[in-house]
Amino acid sequence: MKYAFIREHEYEFRVVRMCSVLEVSRSGYYDWLDRPESRSRREDRQLLVHIRQIHLDSRRAYGSVKTWRELRERGVACGKHRVARLRRQDGIRAQRRCRFRITVANQNTPPPAPNILQRRFLVAAPNRIWVGDMTFIRTRTGFLYLAVLLDLFARNVVGWAMHERPNLEVATRALEMALARRRPQPGLVHHTDQGPLYSAYDYRERLRAAGLVSSMSRRGDCLDNAVAESFFSNLKNELVHHCDFASREAARMAIFDYIEVFYNRQRRHQTLGYLTPAQFEQKMVA
Repeated sequence: MKYAFIREHEYEFRVVRMCSVLEVSRSGYYDWLDRPESRSRREDRQLLVHIRQIHLDSRRAYGSVKTWRELRERGVACGKHRVARLRRQDGIRAQRRCRFRITVANQNTPPPAPNILQRRFLVAAPNRIWVGDMTFIRTRTGFLYLAVLLDLFARNVVGWAMHERPNLEVATRALEMALARRRPQPGLVHHTDQGPLYSAYDYRERLRAAGLVSSMSRRGDCLDNAVAESFFSNLKNELVHHCDFASREAARMAIFDYIEVFYNRQRRHQTLGYLTPAQFEQKMVA
C-alpha cells in the first residue's frame, strides 16, 4: 500500500521524500515497480471500478452489503468481505443519516384518531396500510413543502405532492394521487402524525368518503411513524443535504427524480430482502 501511494503521488512529491516519510527504501520501491501485477491485485482493481460505479448509481446511499448484493445482481462474482475491504481502502462510505428529533412534547390533548398501527410495520399485502408525513426543503427562493404517502407492504411512495406553502392542498393532492394510482378497497388504514393538516376536518372527511380508516401517532412520538420519518431521512441525507437548490422548481425536479426513478424502482431496501420496492411488490404479488 505504501508503494502504491508513492506511485500515485510521484508527480506531486519527490520519491526520495515519500520513501523517507513512509520508511521504505527507494530500491524496494523501484523493485516493486518492475514486478508484474498479481492476479489478485488486478481483480481487486477491476472490482473497484464496479464498486465505485454502484456507489454513484446508488447516490452514495449503499453500504458494503447492499453494494455486494447489487454486484451479484449485475453478474459480478465477489465476496462480501472483499467488497467491504475495497470500499474501506478506497474511502467509500455511505452518506451519514440524521437521527430523529422530537419537537413536540405536549401530550395532554386527546388525539383526533386512535393509534391503530401501534408500530406494526410489517404488512402481508399491498394497500392495507399507508403512512404519511410532510417535510420542508430549503431553496434559494424559499421553502418547498413535500407531502408523501407510503405503502407499508413494499415501502414504496404511492402518493406525493409539493407546494410552496404547508397547506391542506398539498396533503390532499398527495392523498388523491395515491387513491388514483392504487384504488384501495375500503378499510385501508391511513396513518400519520397529529399534524394540523392531517387532523383537519376536510382531510378526515375525504378519508371517510374514500373508505379509509384514520390512525395517528401519539403526540411527539416520531417512532410511531418511523417508516415515513425514515423516508425523509433518506431523502435528505441522500439528496437534499448535498444540493444547493437555486429555485423551488430545481428542487421539484430533483425530488421527482429521487422518488419516481431512484427510490421506488432502483434503491434496495434491507427490510425487503435487498430488493427495490418495485421488485418486491411484483415478486410477492405474483
